[in-house]
Amino acid sequence: MTLVRERVKASGGRPVLRHPLRAEAMRGFAPAAGGAVVLTLGAVLAATADRWQGGWVETRSELHAMLLLLLPFAAAAGCWLGGRERRRRTEELWESVVRGPLARFLASAVPLALWLVAGYAVTAAGASLATWPYARGDRPYLDLLPVDVLAVAAASVSGQVVGRVVAWRPAAPLLALAGYAVLGLSVASDDGADRFVNPALPVGHGEIPVGRQPAAMAVWVAGLATAAVLAYAARRRWTALLPLAAAVAAGGLLVQTGDGLWRTNPVENRQVCDTSTTPQVCVNARYGALLPQVTAALSGITGRLEGVRNLPVRFEDRLGAPRAGEVQLPMLTPLGSSLVRGRLTDPGQYAWEAVAMLRGRGDCGTLDPRVSLADDAVEHYLAPSPAEEYFDRLDARGDEERRAGLAERRAARERLASMGADARREWLSAYFAAAGDCDARKVPAL
Repeated sequence: MTLVRERVKASGGRPVLRHPLRAEAMRGFAPAAGGAVVLTLGAVLAATADRWQGGWVETRSELHAMLLLLLPFAAAAGCWLGGRERRRRTEELWESVVRGPLARFLASAVPLALWLVAGYAVTAAGASLATWPYARGDRPYLDLLPVDVLAVAAASVSGQVVGRVVAWRPAAPLLALAGYAVLGLSVASDDGADRFVNPALPVGHGEIPVGRQPAAMAVWVAGLATAAVLAYAARRRWTALLPLAAAVAAGGLLVQTGDGLWRTNPVENRQVCDTSTTPQVCVNARYGALLPQVTAALSGITGRLEGVRNLPVRFEDRLGAPRAGEVQLPMLTPLGSSLVRGRLTDPGQYAWEAVAMLRGRGDCGTLDPRVSLADDAVEHYLAPSPAEEYFDRLDARGDEERRAGLAERRAARERLASMGADARREWLSAYFAAAGDCDARKVPAL
């Protein structure tokens, strides 16, 4: 009573009225659910940071993939909160207030949805800030974020409808399990057109939505949730038909158009090149600022190939097969292997893979010993494998055949290294003229 009198006195004798949304939003289940979202998604993202931190597209796709965890959780949280009055046995008291059913529903549903959305938004902001220092080109991608946020809110509100309708305590965990199962089956389906109505459908790193896709997905998820709320709490329940019709139309567009609502990111086919080397070195524009690192990693190769003929014009890094006069650059993606947080993890390994790309005999199967000797000598001269010494030591301790093979390889390496500069350039020019050819007769003897 003392606290009430103080509040009345502070307000000039008038009673202080608190909006019901304030009580729901400031304490209880909703803030705890929002905190659980931040902690859970933050832990998952931290554990997988190597595969997304440093790439804007990867960060976007990883955040979008978090919906597979978040949507069932949001639905279960809404369902649990929806059954609160039944568990407390305060349903009759709650129904006796002046406000209508829809207002009472929203007073409970909106704070939880906002807290879950805030948790996801905080996680997305944290992931973006973690990527910013390591990004090596491109720009942040926000094309999926608004619809993802809307999907989280829709799942929470829809789950609360289920919680109010289904008078069963295990309804919330069972709803979560059902959500994980449905989303998982949709993701696993590669050919079903219905997968395109899944708001958590994984998005490839090279894909961006066309203009209609986010709008159609927003109408789909919001329409279903709104229809459920109106069918449960509106005075005129037939009004639920309007958002339901909009959702059906949007879902039909998503299913019928399918892949047509997605296109390849134009940046994927753009290259940033260093034309001062032979071959030239080009990286995908998404990692344009990485070019100096890649050029430095390949400098030992390009320096030793100066003056050599029959080389590709450039190393390229784009989708699809290399064009005439080009050779594929060793893959920088997916992140977490060659590239982690904007840095090449092993420049020596990267350079060795580039030499393998240059000689281009990956599909030849078992090679003629003459070709194998030439390939090994060129590899040793341009960029030896980081594991070369290890395998040489194994062969040195092996049987007589393996020791003899090692002696032949070392002799071939020595012959190439001891050639005069002009003679070596001529031999390498003849060697690269046979690049990609499995015919041993076209490879010069060493």
